[in-house]
Amino acid sequence: MSGPVEHADDLCAFIDACPSPFHVCAHVGRLLDAAGFTRLSETDTWPREPGRHYVVRGGSLVAWASDTEGGPATPFRIIGAHTDSPNLRVKQHPDLTRAGWQLVALEPYGGAWLNSWLDRDLGLSGRVSVRTRDGADDRLIRIDEPVLRVPQLAIHLSADRNGVELDPQQHLNGIWAVGASGSSFRDVVAGLADVAAAAVLGWELMTHDLTGSRRVGAAKDMISAPRLDNQGTCYAGACALLDAAGGSSGSIPVLALFDHEEVGSLSARGAASDLLVSVLERVSLGRGADRQDYLRALAGSLCASGDMAHATHPNYPDRHEPAHHIAANGGPVLKVHQNLRYATDAAGAAAFALACEQADVPLQRYMHRADLPCGSTIGPITAGRTGVTTVDVGAPQLAMHSARELMGAADPAMYVAALTAFLAPDSPAAATART
Repeated sequence: MSGPVEHADDLCAFIDACPSPFHVCAHVGRLLDAAGFTRLSETDTWPREPGRHYVVRGGSLVAWASDTEGGPATPFRIIGAHTDSPNLRVKQHPDLTRAGWQLVALEPYGGAWLNSWLDRDLGLSGRVSVRTRDGADDRLIRIDEPVLRVPQLAIHLSADRNGVELDPQQHLNGIWAVGASGSSFRDVVAGLADVAAAAVLGWELMTHDLTGSRRVGAAKDMISAPRLDNQGTCYAGACALLDAAGGSSGSIPVLALFDHEEVGSLSARGAASDLLVSVLERVSLGRGADRQDYLRALAGSLCASGDMAHATHPNYPDRHEPAHHIAANGGPVLKVHQNLRYATDAAGAAAFALACEQADVPLQRYMHRADLPCGSTIGPITAGRTGVTTVDVGAPQLAMHSARELMGAADPAMYVAALTAFLAPDSPAAATART
């Protein structure tokens, strides 16, 4: 099993391999392929026998290992996470020319902390739909070169020397050339997809920070990286599923990675879609279940909705609930909100607390200040969509929704161990995942 340093370095490598939700699904798919999982298509008839499989719907992925003991009403143990992160995304008519500069028109996605995107070397990634003989096909696109930059206004031109107010329509376009340009943005994208410009039918493209993820600090006990929210959980959840697969816990381990959490999850592949419930039903049918068996399975299931948590900020301790300080390298975080911005109830809290005990990792309990608005996550959506008892958890970090975020280097290993124990409470892998 990997230890804390290995998990920290592996998380950095995972994030650097995954600049977009589509790349997350492709990368996790490769990890699953190597472990003997088989990708299925939602339009095909699925196998009528248990096995290890996964499906991909755009930037979302659901994987499961149903080769476990139990009958047709065997319950599920689910880890949920989201693949998307706030960033700047390319508009449909991106080419702009202003004051002798060539620009790419960008729009904020989700609750991006906009000032953190200024003065950074930015690449581009996502997917492009291109014309084919049979209609259209999707291609992954990735440019790991500094092709875009959103420059800050000079301090001498600002009315407020402590910062400028950013208008998302006017101030966030990316510069990519000086003077006249012979190529349009579509031309460049077409070249990367190896098709003619006229064959580019659509795109979902976004910027990403090119500075690599790494361990930092005098003792290298922190991780500086983009997209920790929520690729930190995508990584930990994938590790947990691979560790838990083949166990004999009497439940079916499932990993559900959803796109579009940062904009509300209401899409064909978000947590509010039918993706998870349809996959779970088809998995039950493959074990010989009827409708009643499937509903029995859901009633006995548990879900850990994983999303990163707020560590207590040393420069802003007054912004945190005084009795609920959260420490980096202090272990996984259980998140509770009385008005259900988090889905955690007593039963879910107990299940995750027991998982942390089995994994021999400390558990921290987070509550938001009552006088500040609290963010939400896929937990309440998943609980409402499935009826499954759901607990919201995470790993602590600073600078959430910034272009670069910060967490403790020991936390990924503890997070993996706790999620492994949650998926497979009787598995010996859970007790050794962090050692």
